[in-house]
Amino acid sequence: MLTSYAMPTYNIGEYIMSKFEKLLSEIKMLSSDVRFEELKKVLESYGYVGKPPKSGSSHWTFRKKGKNRITLPYKVPMKIAYIRLVKDIVESEEKEKNND
Repeated sequence: MLTSYAMPTYNIGEYIMSKFEKLLSEIKMLSSDVRFEELKKVLESYGYVGKPPKSGSSHWTFRKKGKNRITLPYKVPMKIAYIRLVKDIVESEEKEKNND
């Protein structure tokens, strides 16, 4: 479930896009400008719980009951492979939402 709170909006032609929707769009386009904090925000909005790394690691683990875990490095730049993992989750969550 997405959190509902006031978000800034961007006017793109006739369509007004929130900052969160713009972020989802960047993920779907596999933009290499997406940062760890933004991916974390998206995963948490879909109910994933992030666990910071233990000593000696730079990878966060995100879990959601009934779903596969996802591990993301906390580094810049974020590799496209990790963005693709989050993209797959976003598309899966949107598909589930539309089927309900």
